[in-house]
Amino acid sequence: MTKKKGIHFEISERKILLRLFDILSVFFGLYIIELCLDFDYLKINNQNGIALSVLVLYLSVFGTIFEIYDLQKSDKLDVTFRNIVITASTTVLFYLLTPFLTPSLPENRLQILYFYLTIILMLFLWRLVYTTLISSPRFYKKVLLVGEISNIENIIKPLKETDPNYKIIGFINCEQETNDPIKFKGLKEFQPQELMDVIQKHKISEILVASYNSETITSEIYHDLINLLEHGFTIREYTQVYEEITYRVPIQFVGKDFYKYFPFSRSNQNTLYLFFHRTFDVIFSVIGLLIGVLLLPFILIGNIIANRGPLFYFQERVGKNGNVFQIMKLRSMIVNAESDGAKWAVKNDVRITKFGKFLRRSRLDEIPQFVNVLKGEMSIIGPRPERPFFVNELSRIIPFYETRHIVKPGLTGWAQVKTRYGSSVDDSLTKLQYDLYYIKHRSMFLDLNIVVKTLSTILYYRGQ
Repeated sequence: MTKKKGIHFEISERKILLRLFDILSVFFGLYIIELCLDFDYLKINNQNGIALSVLVLYLSVFGTIFEIYDLQKSDKLDVTFRNIVITASTTVLFYLLTPFLTPSLPENRLQILYFYLTIILMLFLWRLVYTTLISSPRFYKKVLLVGEISNIENIIKPLKETDPNYKIIGFINCEQETNDPIKFKGLKEFQPQELMDVIQKHKISEILVASYNSETITSEIYHDLINLLEHGFTIREYTQVYEEITYRVPIQFVGKDFYKYFPFSRSNQNTLYLFFHRTFDVIFSVIGLLIGVLLLPFILIGNIIANRGPLFYFQERVGKNGNVFQIMKLRSMIVNAESDGAKWAVKNDVRITKFGKFLRRSRLDEIPQFVNVLKGEMSIIGPRPERPFFVNELSRIIPFYETRHIVKPGLTGWAQVKTRYGSSVDDSLTKLQYDLYYIKHRSMFLDLNIVVKTLSTILYYRGQ
């Protein structure tokens, strides 16, 4: 079969392009103002190798914190411009505050302004190019879905929300025809015999097989897929793509062969990784408690004025291997908030005090949990510990829910930085998918990624 695929960029390729051309565009901008203006603060040459490397590091770190590499936001120029300004401002500030690694301040202070404005201008000009070209429909990854129609809506929705450039053109129902077939109006349906023609006509790059039970795939479709595979066409299984794009484990599509989906990270048993993880926990907790002591007078005043009652509260939570422990937090709700029994926290919860809302959104209410970390009951990074009542309820409804207890719970985690606070069973399912992804892919790099994204959560005031 002769196939003609459209040009497209994978998620990883787009992220690399954004980072690479951010650096190149800034360097190009600095070179231009060096030629056109009296600018010698940071010249592009070998002598400034360390200074240029520090600039690259700051742009990368602060760009991640302030979300200029978030693909869902990179298409929105207003949001992108705001984040670029914040990134450039923080980068220049830190750059000026590290004189041993960066050039000395110039006599003409206008050069600092040139430096700052050049970073903003060049980053934004490159993002205009990215939005116009790479993020345009001509570079969408066009996909044909082959699956059971009863699952299609649950399949396409999370992929569309996570990556708009992953364009599902239509679907082919792989089930045998019935007397009362189900119809789905949200996506164009093609007939099985049209498979080859659709690939040619729409320049399909990939076929996504989303069948909960492979036995439902008709022999006609099966032979066509085998033929395509033998000619080098890309055919992928839904759960693999779902995990790659959304960074979640799709447990709702996991059946009796569940063990295929949970080849958990070797880091969970890696002695060296666990040693460094625990060392990081202890060091970070000591620093966190010291900061908490410095902030304690202000917290006490806020508690007296707007919280009125005990400063701390203790509550049972489920930890590693299902062991129950007492978590310690700054109280953010009214006294006796659950006198009628355990309840989900919801948006605009009337039980949360005004000062408590500030504590939650700034994450200051979490500071006492550093004590739990030092005691070894928690870690800095891991699934959030849940209350025994909700664990019992959710484990009856959601499959594999208690799997999240094979590692220590954490102050922050992959679910916390990727989604908002859960207040329902559906939210808990989404959080569990993220938690299982963390357990499955646990590593130093993912831990560092969570720490950086946690800073974004705090700085953008997204706590619950």
